[in-house]
Amino acid sequence: MLQRRPDGPAPPRHLRAIAPAADGPAAADPPPRGLSAHILPTSATMIGVCMTVLSIGHLRRGGDSRVVLDKLLAVDALIFLTSAVLSFMSMRSRRAGRPQRYEGWAESVFLLGLGVLALAAVVLAFAIE
Repeated sequence: MLQRRPDGPAPPRHLRAIAPAADGPAAADPPPRGLSAHILPTSATMIGVCMTVLSIGHLRRGGDSRVVLDKLLAVDALIFLTSAVLSFMSMRSRRAGRPQRYEGWAESVFLLGLGVLALAAVVLAFAIE
């Protein structure tokens, strides 16, 4: 916080710290969101990645590997959706212990989704002729 120096002028108004009222709504700190604040948008992005790869896969001729890849990516999108929902529940839950539990589940499901996406990448690599 900038303070007025005894030998100089007061700091400009836009640099002065504004202290919130102790009894006002700004006094209540929001609950910490931890890892869930990162899992939610990343899971949503990964759903888009799955859908993009799924759509691009339909530009080439079909085969057995394409069917397997389509199923893997569709399931993976659902896994990332589950992770996003658990992350959201973690941020919105107010009961003691629940946010940490939901966040742990969201993290585990997110890592499962990354593993399935890596498996889909391997299937795609071997399917390209």
